[in-house]
Amino acid sequence: MKLKQIPTGIFIEEKEVIAVELSNKKGSYVKIFNYGTIINKFVVKNSKGEEQDIVLGFDQFEDYISEDYLANYPYFGAIIGRYANRIKGGQLTVDGIGYQLPQNAGSCCLHGGNKGFDRKVWDILETFDSPNAKVTFQYYSFDGEEGFPGDLAIQLSFEFTDNDELILAYQADTDEATPINLTHHSYFNLAANGEKITAHIHEMNASHYLAQDEEWTVTGELIPVAGTIHDFTKARTIGSNWNEIEGYDQTYVLDKEYGTLTLASKTTETGSGLSLLVYTTEPVAHLYTSKYLSVKGGKGGRDYGPFDAFCVETQHHPNGINIPHFPSTILRPDEVYTQTTIYKVIAN
Repeated sequence: MKLKQIPTGIFIEEKEVIAVELSNKKGSYVKIFNYGTIINKFVVKNSKGEEQDIVLGFDQFEDYISEDYLANYPYFGAIIGRYANRIKGGQLTVDGIGYQLPQNAGSCCLHGGNKGFDRKVWDILETFDSPNAKVTFQYYSFDGEEGFPGDLAIQLSFEFTDNDELILAYQADTDEATPINLTHHSYFNLAANGEKITAHIHEMNASHYLAQDEEWTVTGELIPVAGTIHDFTKARTIGSNWNEIEGYDQTYVLDKEYGTLTLASKTTETGSGLSLLVYTTEPVAHLYTSKYLSVKGGKGGRDYGPFDAFCVETQHHPNGINIPHFPSTILRPDEVYTQTTIYKVIAN
C-alpha cells in the first residue's frame, strides 16, 4: 500500500483530524494532516542512503494547535489562503465594491487573515493508491469568511511519485468575483544534522524582485536583481552575500511564460547531497529564510530559530489585488482557478 490514513482522535469544529501518508517504491514518504493540509513529514534517502526528514514541524499534531506555537505562528507546512502574503491596509476593491479585511500584520492582512485556510479541517475528497499515492482535500470558504466576498470551493491534491516528486495541484471556483492567491508554506532544511541554511546553495530563475515598503508589502515596482544581494541567477550559498540580520523575505518574479510549468528554484546541501527543485505554473516565488522563526519543542524536542529553514512560496504577485499592472488575482464565476507546484528531491 502506498497510501494510508491515520485517525488522530482529535476533533476540531466537529471534524476529525486525520493524517494521510503517501509513500513510493524508494521507501520515501510524505505525511499530511487534513488540518491546514499541513505537510508534517517529507522523508527521503540522502546520498549516504540515510533516511532524512527535510521539513520542520512537530512529532505530535497537538503541538500545531498549542497556544505557545500560535503565539508566534510561522504557518509550518500549511496551505495559505484565501490570499497569500500581505494586502496593504487589509483593503481591496472588487468591481467597485470595497472590502475591509482583518489587519493581522501591522496594518496589513497577512496570509488570509486571523484564521485562514491553514487553520481549517479539510475534507478528504478522494484517495488513490495507483499508479502513485494521491489524496485530494476539499474546503468550502463561505462568503464573508475573513472579510472576503463570495463562496469559494477549493480542492488541493497531493501526488507522490516514485521519483520523489510531491505534486500539488490546486483548483477552485466561486459564485461571486473574489480575490484568490494560494500557496504552501513548508519550511525546508536539507542538512542531515539540521544546521542553519546559510551554506545551502540556492539558485532562482528570476531577473527581478518586487520592492516592498516599511511593512514588507509589495509596492508594484520591479527591481533588477543584477548587482544586488538578491541575485540568485547563478547558484551560490544563501549566506554568501546577504544581510546576516535580515536574511531573505523577498518575492522574485520568475523568468517564464505566464502559466507554464517551469523550474523556479534549486537548492542543494552538499553534506547530505540533497537538492530540492521547485517547479510551478505561478509567476512569482517568495524566498523566506525564517528570520522570525521561534518555536520550542519541534521534532525530536529541537527548538527552531532564525535561519533554520528556507521557504519557497509559489504564488501570484503579493498585494496584486491593489496593483492594476500586476496579473489579475480575481476569480469570477465562469472561471476555474488552477495552479500546480512540484517539490522534487534528488540525492546527488
